[in-house]
Amino acid sequence: MARYGQVFKNRAVARLLPPESASLEEVAREVGVGVGTLERWRSEALSMPARERAWTAAARFDAVVTTVAMDEAGKSAWCRANGVYPQELAGWRQSATQALAAPESEPISFTGNCLCR
Repeated sequence: MARYGQVFKNRAVARLLPPESASLEEVAREVGVGVGTLERWRSEALSMPARERAWTAAARFDAVVTTVAMDEAGKSAWCRANGVYPQELAGWRQSATQALAAPESEPISFTGNCLCR
């Protein structure tokens, strides 16, 4: 019987939970784990407090985009509903901003109908 680390399990389960909500079959195929095992891992994760659940990078980015235009009361309500501390959300926003502000390794130039590096 294969043994999987907690980080691997958390990433797989995070894909199954909102906001991504990928199907069991899709995640099972991508990570090479049986559907029954994923169902068990998801059940275990859902029995944990929301604050202990893992968030994928895509889910964190979606959270930032969803809450960016909210006032503080709206963000606080969203955080309570989703089990996230406002400080975590602020950190996710800062990380996303830094990642988008990083200079690209090679400039892209447009010549005619061709996108060239």
